[in-house]
Amino acid sequence: MRYLLKLTYDGTAYRGWQIQPNAPTVQGVLNDVLALILGAPIETTGCGRTDAGVHASVFYAHFDAEDVISEKFIPRANFLLPMDIRVHEVYAVSSNFNARFDAMSRSYEYVVNFSQNPFIAKYALFLSKKPDFAVMNKAAQKLMEYDSFASFSKTGTDHKTMFCKITKAEWREYEHDIWKFHITSDRFLRGMVRAIVGTLLDLGWDKIKEHDVVKIIESNDRSKAGESVAAHGLFLSDVTYHKIINQR
Repeated sequence: MRYLLKLTYDGTAYRGWQIQPNAPTVQGVLNDVLALILGAPIETTGCGRTDAGVHASVFYAHFDAEDVISEKFIPRANFLLPMDIRVHEVYAVSSNFNARFDAMSRSYEYVVNFSQNPFIAKYALFLSKKPDFAVMNKAAQKLMEYDSFASFSKTGTDHKTMFCKITKAEWREYEHDIWKFHITSDRFLRGMVRAIVGTLLDLGWDKIKEHDVVKIIESNDRSKAGESVAAHGLFLSDVTYHKIINQR
């Protein structure tokens, strides 16, 4: 049978989601725990691939198992998993369901903070000077007018296409001197969100102008865009599917 897990994780201690040789990864830890519970090797497939240090407030992964999962599965998994990885739900899905390819959209949040709050320092980029909120939001709207984002992708990746359909891109202000950049797309390129945020911050600090953002997008040249911001402020915040059935 095929099952789908809904997870959250703090990515601080991991080299990303995807298994790598000689490095701790979320997928590697999860596979080991599932194998221990189910008594057989388990390979999970995630809804995406978060980079080293990136977090997920929502993440899905599917796997196949010979036996029917019991109601004790979630508490057993969370007992065996480290506290920075939590399982919240498990669903029985069809045998052809794919956590990665069946996702309709993914959303990310990037968090910045201006207060030097030690309680959020691990999860937000500290900025000593506030950029221009309005001009960054105006430029963010331009992203939805384009569908090719090579300028914001890590070089040397295995992406077959640089096309993405962005349906939301905006900054929002929150209490306690916190701003979040929210972005939703059908897919994302490696490093895309962090490069976009870095470029928008350059604009907000008047290092570049609004027309430069358009030129950067149209150049399809990563060297033209801003530096990628730090990973610890980035969260995968939502993943949508057409239908998930049979919650257990």
